[in-house]
Amino acid sequence: MNRLTDAIKHLIIINAILFIAPQLLKLDFTNILALHFPKNEHFGFWQYVTHMFMHGSFPHILFNMYGLWAFGTPLEQMWGKKKFFFFYFSAGIGAGLIYTLVNYYQFNGIYELFINAGLTDSEVISILEIGSTNDARLTDVINQEQFNEIWSLYNTPAVGASGAVYGILVAFGLYFKDAKLALIFFPIPIAAKYFIPVMILGDLFFGMTKYSIGNVAHFAHIGGALIGFLIAYYWKKNQFKMN
Repeated sequence: MNRLTDAIKHLIIINAILFIAPQLLKLDFTNILALHFPKNEHFGFWQYVTHMFMHGSFPHILFNMYGLWAFGTPLEQMWGKKKFFFFYFSAGIGAGLIYTLVNYYQFNGIYELFINAGLTDSEVISILEIGSTNDARLTDVINQEQFNEIWSLYNTPAVGASGAVYGILVAFGLYFKDAKLALIFFPIPIAAKYFIPVMILGDLFFGMTKYSIGNVAHFAHIGGALIGFLIAYYWKKNQFKMN
């Protein structure tokens, strides 16, 4: 069994504290620490960091911390604590930024329908905060599915270390491509170089279709994987040129 390395130990402790303490103290830090849509009144730039330490359920934090430990440990042992911290936060912040960009693109496609119908920006925001509208100007302009989508984009915050963990997964696959991986729902061991790309393609498929199960930030996963790949590929390619 892999020993608990320093960076991963501290990350797990912070995540555990921010998951358990609010429940014991009956406090809700979602509006402050979770990553909100930029037009939402609760949005803050610090949330690109803090959302990585928030989780919505015990299975959510359990799987993320397991992935951090299982795949991050050999990377920290190889890179060292400081370099691993840099990688982890870069992947997590990058995941949040790419997730926001995708949401902004989806949001604006529907938002323009409101504006073209004659509503002002403040009127649109008021409608999204209330969650329903009887404005006659919107009759036959948007359907219920479009309204539900833009309402969800505006009001649903993102939480979790999944983006950073996906970055770690990709880096693990680059450095340990022949390592055998298996999951509970697919227990047959598969080499990391095949297993991890399939996971990312699955996120891309679910993110671009309506088949996603549950409220999963697929593009945050893809964003973390992309940033993680770029950094890990550069480091691996230049590892003999760096001190």
